[in-house]
Amino acid sequence: MKSRLLLAAALVLAAPLAQAQAQASQARTVQPGVAPLPPDDLLYRELGGKEAIQGFTNDFYDRVLKDARIAHFFDGINVNYLKRVLADYFCVVAGGPCTYDGVSMANAHADLGIGKADFNALVENLQLAMDAAKLPFATQNRLLARMAYLHRDIVTQ
Repeated sequence: MKSRLLLAAALVLAAPLAQAQAQASQARTVQPGVAPLPPDDLLYRELGGKEAIQGFTNDFYDRVLKDARIAHFFDGINVNYLKRVLADYFCVVAGGPCTYDGVSMANAHADLGIGKADFNALVENLQLAMDAAKLPFATQNRLLARMAYLHRDIVTQ
């Protein structure tokens, strides 16, 4: 688990580089403030498609809501809505045929006061959910690398 957290931290630190590379390659974006889209659907297929993405997203939120370190961020939130839109977000970022209709990550997290430790706990729960879904480590890393772009929009403390 320590190596996974170190990997997650390394991905977060690499986010500015990933962003610069994405801009340099003139990658498409879903909307301003959203991770650049991949040129194909390979990651989407490796994640198992929409149903599999929805499955590990549901597990992820179930884990987060039981995690005393970060559950309070979700008080009063419509969890079923979050499960749907985050699965759509993962799908789009992975190159899948989904449509993300939620708000930007910056707007969604602006007033929550999320710190680095909170973000790391969230990533840990995502990794556990992907492990439970038996996703290969390399596939998990590719999704985490794509999501690292959003670190600065989520961590505000």
